[in-house]
Amino acid sequence: MTNMEQTILLEISTLPERRLADVLAFVRYLKLSIPTEEKDLEERFDKVLKSIRARAEEMNITDEDIEAEIRAVREGK
Repeated sequence: MTNMEQTILLEISTLPERRLADVLAFVRYLKLSIPTEEKDLEERFDKVLKSIRARAEEMNITDEDIEAEIRAVREGK
């Protein structure tokens, strides 16, 4: 058990019994929101990647151009 988990359990143990249902509801809410947050992040990433690829195409930048630029930087040129 991590320090954070121990701290949370300690805090919960000092709550009045009537507030424990609130804590449980909040924890369940947090757990339900995790997949949504991950999905939102994936959607944002996909949108940005699509935008970057479209911009590269507009500027006639190819994957080969990018790889050559990376090689040049790594080689110190």
